[in-house]
Amino acid sequence: MNSKEFARRRQTLMRMVGENGIAILPSAPQAIRSRDVEYKYRQDSDFYYLTGFAEPESVAVLAPGRENGEFILFCRERDNDKERWDGSRAGTDGAVSDYAADDAFPISDIDDILPGIMESRSSVYYTMGAYADFDAQVAEWVNSLRSKGSSGIHTPQEFVALDHVLHDMRLYKSRAEISAMRKSAKIAVAAHTRAISMISAGLFEYQVEAEYLHEFRRHNATMSYSPIVGSGENACTLHYIRNNSRLEDGDLVLIDAGCELDYYASDITRTLPVSGRFTPEQLAVYEIVLQAQLAAIDKTRVGNHWNDPHDAAVAVITRGLKKLGLLQGSLPKLIRDGAYREFFMHRTGHWIGMDVHDVGDYKVGDEWRQLESGMVTTVEPGIYITASRKVPARWRNIGIRIEDDVAVSSNGPDVLTGGLVKEPDAIEKLMAA
Repeated sequence: MNSKEFARRRQTLMRMVGENGIAILPSAPQAIRSRDVEYKYRQDSDFYYLTGFAEPESVAVLAPGRENGEFILFCRERDNDKERWDGSRAGTDGAVSDYAADDAFPISDIDDILPGIMESRSSVYYTMGAYADFDAQVAEWVNSLRSKGSSGIHTPQEFVALDHVLHDMRLYKSRAEISAMRKSAKIAVAAHTRAISMISAGLFEYQVEAEYLHEFRRHNATMSYSPIVGSGENACTLHYIRNNSRLEDGDLVLIDAGCELDYYASDITRTLPVSGRFTPEQLAVYEIVLQAQLAAIDKTRVGNHWNDPHDAAVAVITRGLKKLGLLQGSLPKLIRDGAYREFFMHRTGHWIGMDVHDVGDYKVGDEWRQLESGMVTTVEPGIYITASRKVPARWRNIGIRIEDDVAVSSNGPDVLTGGLVKEPDAIEKLMAA
């Protein structure tokens, strides 16, 4: 993502904040994995969206109309000793020269400087609840300013939820963002193709997972979430991540895996026959899910509502389950009563972008949001028939989900992950290669 993209975003946000407001965004804190070992650092998505700055211990401030610069970064100073251990830092000079900050200060000086910038503003745009320690710090600055109100100092009078404004911005992806997501999707497609071609009975789920990690890191990408590799009955557990069972001949294996590249995520699910060929029962259920997904994708169009793809998938799945004898009754009543939820218990998709489950409201007021160009969603219907279901034994432990990432565009649904096979014949052919 180039610097002009970040600058455009800041300008858009500052127009909404106005010259009487100030927006404050803290970086994500570093997290301890165990004892003195930290998790690999990943910047807060909102912070990175506006700055492109990936260092911890930093705060971004947008102060529209400020004479000495509207975009201010507080960050760590250069430190040769610490950089020898942990790597280089931008420092305040780098914040200006490399990240286009108008002004930059050491993070250690924030208590002395930021309240002075805040005091001329009537509204503080800030996301409460994300980082408790920083919440307390912001409240302390505001309370300190208000305590000086009798001396004539103008102080902020209101807090405004920054996430409400910013997350609506993030919902609409620019061309540059769609391009970034397409690259992330391409890597994820390659990882799935690699794994599909090596699946066989006797492997462990974690060995399949390893193929994804290898392909992601080969392209400088990372996991966008913990991969799900669920075989047999594990395929019916929606968020199964233990990935430690053996793949058995005759079972299905459901793989839900995506990567993150340059802060943009992909999210793909495919379900495969361990033996390389679907049984008649597996194929029957698979084709229902596939037709449900295709129907949902076709509804992912400008002008439709967020729930339209889900309704399309529900109709296909309910009809299919009724045809198989797994649901009984009239189709309208089965849909109205939600009978399908015994086998299809989740929504058909979610927003995706910098976060796998990306930000943005699904409703405006009480109405489902209308789909518009630039929105990107997953489309992922599924059917899960656990061993505990009162169904004939031949249907049990069939868990199938098919998921792709779809951008809403003026030209119709744009399937970013469309390069990965999902037709049953194509899957069997790839597995036999």
